[in-house]
Amino acid sequence: MTAQTSFSFPTSIECGSGLIQTIGKPLQALGIDRPLVVCDRFLPETEAFEKVRGALQQAGLVEDMTLFHEVHPNPVEADVCGAAEAFRRGTCNGIIGLGGGSALDVAKVCRLLIEDPGFALKDSKKLYEKAWNGLPPFVAIPTTAGTGSEVGRSSVITLESTGAKAVIFHPKLLADHVILDASLTVSLPAHLTAATGVDALTHCIESFTSPVLHPLCDGIALEGIGMVAQHCLNAVQEPDNLESRQGMLLAAMMGGIAFQKDLGSTHSMAHPLSNLCHLHHGLANALCLSAVMRWNASKKPGLYARVAVAAGQSFGDPAQGDQAAIQWVEGLIEACGIATGLAHHGVDEEQLEALADLAIQDPCHQTNPISMTRDDFLTLYRQCL
Repeated sequence: MTAQTSFSFPTSIECGSGLIQTIGKPLQALGIDRPLVVCDRFLPETEAFEKVRGALQQAGLVEDMTLFHEVHPNPVEADVCGAAEAFRRGTCNGIIGLGGGSALDVAKVCRLLIEDPGFALKDSKKLYEKAWNGLPPFVAIPTTAGTGSEVGRSSVITLESTGAKAVIFHPKLLADHVILDASLTVSLPAHLTAATGVDALTHCIESFTSPVLHPLCDGIALEGIGMVAQHCLNAVQEPDNLESRQGMLLAAMMGGIAFQKDLGSTHSMAHPLSNLCHLHHGLANALCLSAVMRWNASKKPGLYARVAVAAGQSFGDPAQGDQAAIQWVEGLIEACGIATGLAHHGVDEEQLEALADLAIQDPCHQTNPISMTRDDFLTLYRQCL
């Protein structure tokens, strides 16, 4: 698992502990010698950042590096504009996205404003009117194993005009190169390792059970579930376990690939919890996942049987597979130390109506295996409270 390897799907991906030390090679291949590094405000204080900075110094690129570290945990439009402006001020010729999904999302989408400073993120129609052939090259380096944003072709950004999260999607947003290096994740605290791990699991489960036809993504999602079952708890409990850290980076990457097929109602519940209640996205998924699974399984028995198989669970008939999968998910969340119940994380009864209003407006539930109403979401939020 810790052996170094390379593959393309279609993004060029390098995978292996310690690979960050060779970052100069892909940067040179992409013609990047004045990189903009995009991260959040806390990452420069971490061991992961020092490793990347040391690798850039070894490649002779530190003096020509520009740093933008103002990305919010739930990125906003101003973050994207700020990154694009930093790129112009630094006369940069490429971008390194470093961190979790928020930093990678901003690094990915700010390239649109670099190519076209007049482009408005809210203008989804104009997004598809352009070829976007002049985007600066982009290298994605995740320091968490959760979102899979490094292999995604979309970014989730809160728009200034509406205050709502928008999904900015275009195939040209794919990274040119990805580095999955477990050594950059070992200093991640246990609670974030757990939350991001369940985020990766949620992507795999929801993409697999989405009714959209995409058998390639289905296979990837099932393998991702198996890797979470094998590695997630070890990564939480043994932070220096490079094999499990690397396994979770791969699981997150597979979840990111699989959910191009689309997601489901867990994400429609999680997005408002992040936006309105400021919960970490992975934590919000963890607090809602099993409730949505139970609701879906009650309407479509056997839906999660193959999820249970992928997680190594034994059962009899397919309906028992649903229960096996749900119990495994709940057990993993508990073992990872995540306190369940929205109330434990500051959400109260008075917020549930507003959360349900936002959840029904979120597009992810449109590919849930069972259709949802606003009252269904309100019921599920109450069950999760």
